[in-house]
Amino acid sequence: MTKLFGTNGIRGVVNDDMNTELALGIGTAWGTYLKKNIRRPKVAIGTDARLSNHMLKNAVTAGLLSTGCDVVDIGLVPTPTLQYTVKKKDFDSGVIITASHNPPQFNGIKGVANDGIEFSKEQEEAIEEIYFKKNYSLSNWENVGRFSTWNNAIDLYLKGILSNVDVDLIRKQKFHVVLDCGNGAGSLVTPTLLKKLGCRITSLYCEPDGRFPGRNSEPLPENLRDIMKTVVETNADLGAAQDGDADRAIFIDENGTYLYGDKTLSLVGKHITEEKKGGVTVTPVTTSSSFEEVVKENGGEVVYTQVGSPIVARVMIEKKAVFGGEENGGLIFPEMQYCRDSAMSIAKILEILAKEKTTLSQLIAEIPHYELHKTKISCPNNKKETAMKKLVEQVRDNKDITKIDKTDGVKLYLENGWVLMRPSGTEPIFRIYSESKDKKQAETLASTYKKIVEEIIQNLK
Repeated sequence: MTKLFGTNGIRGVVNDDMNTELALGIGTAWGTYLKKNIRRPKVAIGTDARLSNHMLKNAVTAGLLSTGCDVVDIGLVPTPTLQYTVKKKDFDSGVIITASHNPPQFNGIKGVANDGIEFSKEQEEAIEEIYFKKNYSLSNWENVGRFSTWNNAIDLYLKGILSNVDVDLIRKQKFHVVLDCGNGAGSLVTPTLLKKLGCRITSLYCEPDGRFPGRNSEPLPENLRDIMKTVVETNADLGAAQDGDADRAIFIDENGTYLYGDKTLSLVGKHITEEKKGGVTVTPVTTSSSFEEVVKENGGEVVYTQVGSPIVARVMIEKKAVFGGEENGGLIFPEMQYCRDSAMSIAKILEILAKEKTTLSQLIAEIPHYELHKTKISCPNNKKETAMKKLVEQVRDNKDITKIDKTDGVKLYLENGWVLMRPSGTEPIFRIYSESKDKKQAETLASTYKKIVEEIIQNLK
């Protein structure tokens, strides 16, 4: 496990563990890493809407420039917009200043490779090693990097989305969409996209504001009561809500019902594999069994990975997958790019609705139903590895278990469902996921194995 980079970049509380000293050092280490293989690296940098965005962006930029990297500031953009720009405009790397769905006091630094996908663990570890050893390679005065700006990233990104869906078909339906951008970076993209798709829009919190005054940035059910209510009151066709950096989208059906991310993952997976007559799909081990069920019905295959969208994306490339994503609302469309993309997700859902000529609730009703339950347990980072070993030893002889998967943590398949226990990559906790057709059974599975993990952690010295 890396020391700074978590599952998705470096994050922390502003001017506490996420400060300009760290940002400057990471920028300098980043530039040093790039200069090992590229004579004059060109790096795109952007931010989400957080109040500390310029502070951290300028510090990272200074570090990159000091090593001789040229930096192009593309402004306030969603994370997938920066990723698409890096890929399409032949940048050597990209940086997005964001803490995604975290509260406003947080911010972060996420790295993007030249293909637009987040850095691999190996790349992150190489940058961390340079950072901790302060083994920087600085340029002399006449070879420091050059700084410039480019303001067309959003236009480039929108054109990419529109070229990958049936725009005319969507426009004919004249959908009414309630859009909740959560005062995040999606505010600068998604309203324009929906207008170009001929939609009538009822907007909620679609002005960028790093205080997130409209709602908490994480699109959980308790944070989306306003959009759920508004969809019903305005008789809209659906609602769509984005997280802070707009790489994930959660949908609300026409009845105001919150749709968990595994539902839309399964819906899109079903339609893409139906259209492609099969194909490989990729998703983490945390994903609901409903996804595998609908994909296999269409002759498709599911490849399971560790948690983390960069891991999913790189396996998708390796397996030539037709679709992939996570159960948190992060869908990946290879025809567009290999990263989670909320705006592309919204456009694709509208396209599916236009093709099927039915309601979102009816489409979701056709998806197999499973009850997914999640909980967590505190666990110091230095005890995670030992706890995992003890856990595997304790459960391996359990006769009720039909299969054990150690792709990420330990996932136990039982006759009445499955349970997954894995240490978090970003927090000092163990996460417990359980699934069954029956809600009480899913809760019982989670409760039973939560106690087992708690006892193991408590008995560690």
